[in-house]
Amino acid sequence: MARKRKGRDISGWLVVDKPTGITSTSVVNKVRWAMEAKKAGHAGTLDPEATGVLAVALGEATKTVPYITDALKAYVFTIRLGQATNTDDAEGEVIATSDLRPDDKAIKAALGPFIGDVMQVPPQFSAVKVDGERAYKKARDGEEMELAARPLWVEELLLIDRPDADHVVLEMTCGKGGYVRSIARDLGDALGCKAHVKSLRRIWSGPFQATDGVTLEQVDAMAKTPDLDAYLQPLEVGLADLPEVRCLAESVAKLRNGNPASVIATDVEYGEEVWASYEGKAIAVGTYRGGELQPSRVFVV
Repeated sequence: MARKRKGRDISGWLVVDKPTGITSTSVVNKVRWAMEAKKAGHAGTLDPEATGVLAVALGEATKTVPYITDALKAYVFTIRLGQATNTDDAEGEVIATSDLRPDDKAIKAALGPFIGDVMQVPPQFSAVKVDGERAYKKARDGEEMELAARPLWVEELLLIDRPDADHVVLEMTCGKGGYVRSIARDLGDALGCKAHVKSLRRIWSGPFQATDGVTLEQVDAMAKTPDLDAYLQPLEVGLADLPEVRCLAESVAKLRNGNPASVIATDVEYGEEVWASYEGKAIAVGTYRGGELQPSRVFVV
């Protein structure tokens, strides 16, 4: 007999403005403890030294994580010119240097090939699996790997500041699976000056904004109180990019049992993935089949 998981049946999203020096998993564990939740997860890892939006899903909201993971995200990051590191960020060892410092015009011109559909090789120190083992573990052992390039959609990449000759601040909007460290590394190579990421902040992820995030200090201060619950956003926010259909009262039980049921829809195409609501609450996600929904995920809250 499976052990019953302890905690509250609480569902929704808590947006945390993650600080430096802590892993994304540690943030999730902190939130799960503070909210006394049975289940928690996050929508997109941030490196320990990165800051910004870490959207933590609780309870039934964990079923909507893929839709946030697939959504566009935006980052503001500072690149240090003239130095390449083995981790492609400031935490690593400097492995190459250059005295060349391109001007703003050259940098802006070099950004073009990094916009649109691009192929990107992950950093050696990354969570990509190689022969069943994480790349960063092999890299720590001094092993160099040929990592396969991966596709990435970059919506926008802009030069927004040049504090001094050694540093450039960029803003990037991209799809899932992107490594900002790889952008910095490859841009440095394209400019012939070497580069790495000095600081990184995720300013928004899908519908979630860093300005709406709570700090870990706030999470600690409000832990296990209704004050923290007040910051919880409904799980339906995670479905914002899907069309919404409405279901009738008699359809609710059918959908929650995984069975097709009648829905009311406008401007939805046959075969499109949608989410069904009843009185504003999410009931299921599934495929629209002309007046009927075939559920693939159901929500019980």
